[in-house]
This record gives sequence, C-alpha cells and structure tokens, in this order.
Amino acid sequence: MQFLSTSLIELITQTSTNLPPDVRQAMGIAAAVETPATQSSQALNVILSNIDMANDDEGPICQDTGMPTFQVHTPVGVNQITIKKAIRAAVAEATRRGKLRPNSVDSITGENSGDNLGEETPVIHFEQWEEDEIEISLILKGGGCENKNIQYSLPANLDHLGRADRNLEGVRKCILHAVWQAQGQGCAPGALGVCIGSDRAHGYALAKNQLLRTLDDTNPHPDLARLEAEIMDEANRLGVGAMGFGGKASVIGCKIMAANRLPASFFVSVAYECWAFRRLGVRLDATSGAIAKWLYRDPERPVERMTKGEGFALSGREVILNPPLTEAQMRALKVGDVVLISGEMFTGRDAVHAHLMKNPPPVDLNGAVLYHCGPVMLKQGDQWVVKAAGPTTSIREEPYQADVIRNYGVRAVIGKGGMGPRTLAALKECGAVYLNGIGGAAQYYARAVERVLGVNLMEFGIPEAMWHLKVNNFMAIVTMDAHGNSLHADLEKSTGEALKALQTV
Repeated sequence: MQFLSTSLIELITQTSTNLPPDVRQAMGIAAAVETPATQSSQALNVILSNIDMANDDEGPICQDTGMPTFQVHTPVGVNQITIKKAIRAAVAEATRRGKLRPNSVDSITGENSGDNLGEETPVIHFEQWEEDEIEISLILKGGGCENKNIQYSLPANLDHLGRADRNLEGVRKCILHAVWQAQGQGCAPGALGVCIGSDRAHGYALAKNQLLRTLDDTNPHPDLARLEAEIMDEANRLGVGAMGFGGKASVIGCKIMAANRLPASFFVSVAYECWAFRRLGVRLDATSGAIAKWLYRDPERPVERMTKGEGFALSGREVILNPPLTEAQMRALKVGDVVLISGEMFTGRDAVHAHLMKNPPPVDLNGAVLYHCGPVMLKQGDQWVVKAAGPTTSIREEPYQADVIRNYGVRAVIGKGGMGPRTLAALKECGAVYLNGIGGAAQYYARAVERVLGVNLMEFGIPEAMWHLKVNNFMAIVTMDAHGNSLHADLEKSTGEALKALQTV
C-alpha cells in the first residue's frame, strides 16, 4: 500500500478545489437561465468565477470544508484499520497544506484540534464488497448547508403547505418546505439528498448518501424519478434564487430514495447541500493503493472554464467605502446597493460574538466592518496568508449581533443569508447596515485581501479567531439597511406565498 497516502491526499485536494463536472454543468445551466443584471445573476457570475479561481490556484472552493466524510468499500481481506489510519493521516496533512480548514472542535471544551482529527472526525463509513479494488468516496459538506438539513415526522402541518400525510404527496410537501426554509442560508442554488422512511439516525445517513449520485442520473424507481422531476420544476418556481436574492435557480439537484420503516414512524430526512457541491471518489489498487480510476471526473479531460471574466462586472454605480465608517454614510445606503470596501476590517463569528457578550473587544470596533468569516489561513514565515475567505451564515449570530452593534459602534456587518428582527432593529437604531457576501466564493474574496495585519483571540482556533485584514474592492450587497428594510424578510414572505400556491398542484 505504498501509494495509499499519496492517493488519499490527492483525493482530498481535488475534492476541496475542483468541482466535479456534473455540478459544473448544473451551475452553468443555472447561470444561463437567470435574468441578467439581477442580484442572483451577479451572485452566479461571482460563483462561476470562484470555481475557476479555485481550480487555477488549487485552493479551497469554499473556506468551510466541512466535516470530511468518507464512504469506503473494501474487498474481503483488506485491512480496514490500515485504511482508517491512512485516511486520518491524509486529512491531517491536507489540513497542514491549507486544502482543508481545521474544523474539528471538542464539543465539551470548545478547543479546536487544529488538524481536523478528533473524536469521530473525520467520519469514515466502511462496507465490504466483492470487487477487487478499494473504492473511496469523499464528500465535503460545509456547516452552513449542514445546518439546513431537516427531518420531518409525518403526518405534520407545514408552513404555507398545510397537512403533509404519509404518502408521496406528503413527501413532496416536505421537500419543497426544505428548500423554502433554507433560503440563502444554505448557499442556494442547492442540491437535496432525501430518504423516505428508515429511523431518525439512519434516515439522515441515507439522505446524505444520495448526494453521492450524479446530478444527471435517473432514479431507477419510476415513482421517485417522477417526484425528483416534479421537485426540480416546482422548487425552482419558488423564487429563492442564488444566495436567497430571488431568482429562477433555487436547486440544481434532487435525489430521493425510500427505505423500509417502522409502522409507527414515517420520517422524511433531507440533506441540504450548497452549490459548492464537493464530492469525488477513487478506485484504488488493493495491493499498492495507487489510483486506478477517478469517480465523477476524468483527469485526462481538460477542465472547462466557467466564465471568461472576473465574475463581477463593475457598473460604476457601486458605493465606495473606506473604513472607519460613519453613521451618515450608512444611513445613505439602501437595500440593493452594491458596495466596494477598501481598507481595514475584522473577522468575527460564533466564538468572537459570544466572547464580546462578557468581554470588551481586543480591537477598536467603532466605525468598523465586522466580517462573519472563518478563513483558511497558512503561516509563511512570520506572515499569515489567506487561502480562502468567504462569508459564513450570519443567522447564528442573531442572539448577539444587536448588542455588538449597540455596544461597540460597528457600522457594517458582512455575512451571508441575512439576519433577524433584533439585528434589523439595531441597524435602524444605530445607523448600520448588513452586507451580504456571496457564500462559498472563498477564492474570490481571498483575492480581495491584500494582507493580514494581525490576529486576536487565537485561542479559539484559526476559523474562530479575530483576524485583522486589509482589503481592496471587497464587494458586497446591502440586504438590510438602516431604514428597517430587509431583502431577506421580503423574500421569505414572497417565497412563502409561492410555496402556498404549490400546496395542491
């Protein structure tokens, strides 16, 4: 097995940096059908450019590389203990190289292991089979879309859809509701893996396994094939759109399976996957560990570029912001404005926000831009370098954000997916705005960072530390302004009405 380590590192690297062809094709179609010059169209253009950048630089497509999940099939007699050790070593090495973000956090102490190794991480599922080769599939599913997974127990009453019964019509309602509730927090357009039946735990595992199917395959079960097609049509009529900005492309795939269940239980488990659908696999020689074949991609085929430009064409109407920002500047902005930030900003996500509830900030946040981001960072000599730096889902900071704005004078918050009524009230009261970045566009935003000026609260780990960045032409869209307006609240209402219209279709 002398080549096993090399093969596994290559699998992890390619999965993190090179989107598979079926996903590329689906994203290209989504961009082609979207209405030009809309916010969703702008978001899709940035996404396509980011896909190219990640492949060009062999950098993570999205900074959140998730909890690496391996599905391993081995011939009878192959030592699975050896393979598990090799996978763990490869994950640690890929993390050291900046292909994975250190994401393994002790659930009791909150300590980040720093190498993606820990209790039950990475996730490895083994099965034996009667083939001669070893097959290893890997999926990197980030925390933002993982948080939008959802499980239904039927019968149930669903927002805008009424009662969902224990039949395929009830399943249809559940899946449409799953798309609606994800909005932009799951980085739409997304893909859905669905399991009908089983128990609670295994149903979720089977739903995630559906994401190992290619987006262009056909379900062998005719009833499920029809349901998949219906969902693709109806979900894309909801108007969620790319990043929850509204638009025609809300989903790029829906894959459904059915498993037997208990008489008392009827679960519908939905694994929501973001547009950064990172999934690859390899067949390995069982003796040497060398790659015999790639799954989902042909390495001999040149990777087609997704865009000819840099992703975001300037119109000349963008608002230039140079922090520190003033209340007057923020009150002059309105929902829909595009801003370009040049100057200094600070990252701060879950651990930082919780820390600021009991402690003063280690930096001056008056007039500052606070970026909900957990970057991938590498230290080169004495200098930190940003390898990936897209926005994280902001709604997790809703319990804290209003207080941070009021107490410390933050003028702009950047994230994705929007925030709730407490934050909106604070924005209006204090004269601040929420700026929506393009989720998953980690390479696009990394290129906007000129240099790292410093770091605080490093005890929280690299993703959760407070990084001090100097940026140039960092693009974002105002989606919550200082006048009480919220694109996210408006879209949730309008898409809810569209969902209701599909109640009895």
